[in-house]
Amino acid sequence: MFQRIALRQAQAIRSVASVRTTSSAPLALRRTSQLPQTFRPLACQPNFRSYSTENKTEQKEAESKEAPEDPIQKELEEKKKEVTDLKDKYVRSVADFLNLQERTKRDMENARNYAIQKFSADLLESIDNFDRALLAVPKDKIENPVPENKDLNELVTGLKMTQNIMMNTLKKHGLERFDPDEPTEDGKAQKFDPNRHEATFMAKAEGKENGDIMYTQSKGFILNGRVLRAAKVGVVKND
Repeated sequence: MFQRIALRQAQAIRSVASVRTTSSAPLALRRTSQLPQTFRPLACQPNFRSYSTENKTEQKEAESKEAPEDPIQKELEEKKKEVTDLKDKYVRSVADFLNLQERTKRDMENARNYAIQKFSADLLESIDNFDRALLAVPKDKIENPVPENKDLNELVTGLKMTQNIMMNTLKKHGLERFDPDEPTEDGKAQKFDPNRHEATFMAKAEGKENGDIMYTQSKGFILNGRVLRAAKVGVVKND
């Protein structure tokens, strides 16, 4: 009896609870739909933020200024500078050595070429004496030999041979003689050259131009391309 009553009460309680749940759900929906728009929940939207690049650059500059200098980088820059200085000194040293080598070579060549310069200068007077001795003999006696002048002609021939042998020997060592009386390739008289000639006098001469050599007092000598003694000459000046 009591069991039946308890069972009925339990069923009644369950039915009441189910009715309440079904009736409460649409009521809640109605209430939310009747709410004004201002009270409705908003949908979540993504947030966008803008960053300024100027602030980043300023921040990087500040960090670079505040950052301590790297000792390895500093040492590397010093070594590069040292290498550059050493390279410059090396190039200069090589250039100085090459210049010294060329100058030494030139000095050695000059010493070899002009070692007999003083000796040759002392011989010039003796060579001139050969010319004076030959000029002292009259030309008619040489051009028209007679039995009476046989000894004189033989003497002149011996002087010329000795002079030629001496000049050939000196020529082997670079000493050569030049005669201003010799005509040029076109057959004209030589012009006065201050590097090779020394003018002892100037005079007028018919048939010749100004600057022509009209008389040779003494011949000149050249030692390996360098004038050892200038020829003494007379120069034409018609003005």
